[in-house]
Amino acid sequence: MPLEIERKYTVINDGWRSQAIGSHYVQGYLSLDPERTVRVRRVADQAWLTIKGRSRGMVRSEYEYPIPPEHAGELLGMCLQPLIEKTRYRVMHAGLTWEVDVFSGDNAGLVIAEIELESASQVPELPAWVGEEVTDDVRYYNASLVRHPYRLWHEA
Repeated sequence: MPLEIERKYTVINDGWRSQAIGSHYVQGYLSLDPERTVRVRRVADQAWLTIKGRSRGMVRSEYEYPIPPEHAGELLGMCLQPLIEKTRYRVMHAGLTWEVDVFSGDNAGLVIAEIELESASQVPELPAWVGEEVTDDVRYYNASLVRHPYRLWHEA
């Protein structure tokens, strides 16, 4: 079974920006069921359909398949709203590639760093621009940002 092993962190400063290369992402969810999320993602002229199982800490099953970009456009129109829009930057640190997501749209202001690992026991060296670990905080899952966008977090 293909697994995603990922840790998430808040980002506390812009120290990552000088070495970052970014790509614009648009993604939507056809299913937000915690047992199986179904995501459509488009980046430039590429697109994927991804099915993820329930998260068990930092580990979950993940199946990802390339799809024609025109199909992604149609499927994104069928997705729950709002769509997730972000620029993803890839940053090398201590031999690992970090992904820093700068969200826009309904999630503007949120910046999260993710690192995919080979095993759940792997401990990455944290860059100085990484803050609190939020791997187990479901608010930071992209699928959760559809139901409860970041712009609503501070409303009473």
